[in-house]
Amino acid sequence: MNTPLKTLATALAAALLAVGCSTSQPPEDAIRQALVERLPNLPKIDEVSKTPMEGLYEVRVNKSEIFYTDRAGNYLIQGELIDTKGRQNLTEARIEKLTAVAFDSLPLKDAFTIVRGNGERKMAIFEDPNCGFCKRFEKELDKLDNVTMHVFLFPILGPDSVTKSTHIWCAQDKGKTFVDWMVNSKLPAEASCDTAAVQRNVAFGQANRITGTPTTIFADGTRVAGAVPLERVEQGLNGKKTATP
Repeated sequence: MNTPLKTLATALAAALLAVGCSTSQPPEDAIRQALVERLPNLPKIDEVSKTPMEGLYEVRVNKSEIFYTDRAGNYLIQGELIDTKGRQNLTEARIEKLTAVAFDSLPLKDAFTIVRGNGERKMAIFEDPNCGFCKRFEKELDKLDNVTMHVFLFPILGPDSVTKSTHIWCAQDKGKTFVDWMVNSKLPAEASCDTAAVQRNVAFGQANRITGTPTTIFADGTRVAGAVPLERVEQGLNGKKTATP
């Protein structure tokens, strides 16, 4: 017959065993489980991984959206992780890696090319002709030298964007017509031709999560969204990463 003391000892042993089992669970699994249970509206978690910061874990959803959490998944942080010693934005670097597109995979036959100087540095840009940020960006890019720019027309802002893209793509000199419009506000002349290339650009962008314009892809596959300063473009063309001030 079990004595009360023996019964208590057995219960304590079972409790300790249970604690041991729970603590042996990898923190990545524990975090995933906690967040799924507590935040049912959170998108499906793609990956949970350690960060260089002790006790901080990265939670990745929707392929390239980044959150941070503690070891137990008690708190969820949305923001940027900065390496102050290395002066680097680790979140930005991580997203650039996740969203990189191999330059060799770009369907360059569906783009037109603008060459300045010796053209030795290469970049590709997805742009909507009605995008105000793209126009501002093009005025900055006009200052670049020794660059080959592959421009993908990416009309996502409405029917008139499709119309202007058609006129630009079907122009005899696509590059000049595009720059005349984007930089000098000279409307492209009406023209018609097979514009399947423009449709393929939109499909390619959707497949590769290009959701806004301008989006720039450098030769190393790094992707940068928005009308970034010319300094950032030069860094990308020269294969350099940006440091955090």
